[in-house]
Amino acid sequence: MRIKILFGLITATVMAFAHADGISDLKQFLGNTHSLKAQFTQSVTGKGKAQVSSGVVAIMIPGKFRWEYQKPYQQLIVGDAKEVWLYDQDLKQATSKNVANALESSPAALLAGDAAWEKNYTLKALPDQDGLAWLEATPKRDDSSFEHIRLGLANGQIQRMDLFDKFGQTTQIRFSQIMSNPKLDTGLFHFTPPKDVDVVRE
Repeated sequence: MRIKILFGLITATVMAFAHADGISDLKQFLGNTHSLKAQFTQSVTGKGKAQVSSGVVAIMIPGKFRWEYQKPYQQLIVGDAKEVWLYDQDLKQATSKNVANALESSPAALLAGDAAWEKNYTLKALPDQDGLAWLEATPKRDDSSFEHIRLGLANGQIQRMDLFDKFGQTTQIRFSQIMSNPKLDTGLFHFTPPKDVDVVRE
């Protein structure tokens, strides 16, 4: 009986340390990352068939990001800390939003924030899985489009993002070829609409 109790205490202690890792890794990421470049694969699942896309992301903290879809279609989301542009090349349309109203327009916008995760989200550590330390972030605002977000990290670096929205869709993102703190051209984070596109401002 004593052995079972001791085993239970050890297990609880180990789980507590494991749970702390996800939040600690997020704080490490936010504290040590000034810029980031990576490949990503995104899968969106809901009631229908999963939609898979891939591309390149570049981030400069705070507030600047470039989320570029390359396959199966070309689409670009660019934020310069003041304005966010969504450019759909096939539709020949560019949409502009104030950055304050577009924080959830792209996962990159979340990652490029000013370390306000604890201010805007309730963080909960989750058990390690797939070799990653996980945490769950639940928005404190009722008007958020997300039910919750799960982050998977390793060695203080973001590897996975799972976003669960209020419409029953799950967006799963895997990052690869991650470059931490590369020197990035600031021109990546500026967007000028081509002359032949419709411009919509929201």
